[in-house]
Amino acid sequence: MSWLDDIAFDERGLVPVIAQDAASGRVLMVAWANRDALAETANTGQAVYWSRSRGRLWRKGEESGLRQRVSEIRLDCDGDVVLYAVEQAGGIACHTGRASCFYRRLQGDAWQTVDPVLKDPELIYRK
Repeated sequence: MSWLDDIAFDERGLVPVIAQDAASGRVLMVAWANRDALAETANTGQAVYWSRSRGRLWRKGEESGLRQRVSEIRLDCDGDVVLYAVEQAGGIACHTGRASCFYRRLQGDAWQTVDPVLKDPELIYRK
């Protein structure tokens, strides 16, 4: 039996993955992974996800260079959420150029942007 067999994948064969900064504990992003993504992550130490929009494996940083080195992989108590403890290259995890994808906070009845753009996305994702 493989460690992957302990994971409760959904009907699409996916499981949510939380990427957390290994040093600070800050949640950087949430994405999805399938068996192949998790196996590659465990084998290489680099974060790999399943891109639902692209319909393929997504090796974090393959376009931007902002890779995530995974120091630890954890599974929650129900077996249906995975956590990657990561070292985020460049300190930017979000495609908007911010440190974290969770840059908006509810204040009253509206979302307020509370984290700055660290690098213009146009400079990160040059084609």
